[in-house]
Amino acid sequence: MNLLKKVWYDKNLIKVLKEGGVVVMPTDTIYGIVGKALSQPTVERIYDIKKRAPEKPCIILISDWAEVEKFGVDISKIKIPEYNEPTSFVLDCLNPEFEYLHRGTHTLAFRKPNILELQNLLKETGPLIAPSTNPEGLPPAQNISEAQNYFGNSVDLYIDGREISGKASKIIKLNNNGTVTVLRP
Repeated sequence: MNLLKKVWYDKNLIKVLKEGGVVVMPTDTIYGIVGKALSQPTVERIYDIKKRAPEKPCIILISDWAEVEKFGVDISKIKIPEYNEPTSFVLDCLNPEFEYLHRGTHTLAFRKPNILELQNLLKETGPLIAPSTNPEGLPPAQNISEAQNYFGNSVDLYIDGREISGKASKIIKLNNNGTVTVLRP
């Protein structure tokens, strides 16, 4: 089993995330600073730790497309395209209950990782917000040492996936009229 597969089976990782903790860990793209998407205190804590601009929503990792319904998003009339590269899809979210996630944009970005082990982790923990591991305006951490230099003890757990120099996911807006808009190639 390769290192990343072992990482996503870490029982402490699952426990910390289920309890609303904040974790720096490898995702299917780059290191993310992750936490429960359905926990407003966890989401706000991640914004504080990252010093993220409050108007910028975060990508939400899901194990299955049916999970978007937990956020009041109806995809019954939308076809989610398949891509060979990690792709996040922006969907309309008009439910005011999720203002803490959509930050006034009335949209949410979701990504279902193509990695089975990460999908299994998400089945255990539920949806996770997963912005990049960096304070606003700085480059994303490519290893745990860089992440620790950024965040120190403000994070509950660091999961080492060694050096990751991938790139952030493609972001595509799926419009209600059936058209798509590429927001980040």
